[in-house]
Amino acid sequence: MVEGAISKDATRKGRADAAEEGHRRELLRLFDALQTETAGLSRTHREAADRIARCAERFAQEVSQPKRNSHSLKLAVEDLKNSIEKFEASHPRLVQIVSAISATLANMGI
Repeated sequence: MVEGAISKDATRKGRADAAEEGHRRELLRLFDALQTETAGLSRTHREAADRIARCAERFAQEVSQPKRNSHSLKLAVEDLKNSIEKFEASHPRLVQIVSAISATLANMGI
């Protein structure tokens, strides 16, 4: 009986770890897409692109931590959202990417 419970626990943990890894890969993919979009923005709005890049870098650092701090990660995403806010009409892909990042974090329970 105990062995069965331990086995189920290990299976659940394995699934959670796999889901976590899937979310991490998705966040890194989105980060790459964000970098690509920011590069295009830098041709016309250099300072804004630099701010977005700094916010994105902070976000990437938070995501890469083995033991992430949910609060720090939320702040990093909020800073990222704020940095792209004024480009919603002219660069909708930026907003889509950051929205996808937020959704992925919500799926992770963050």
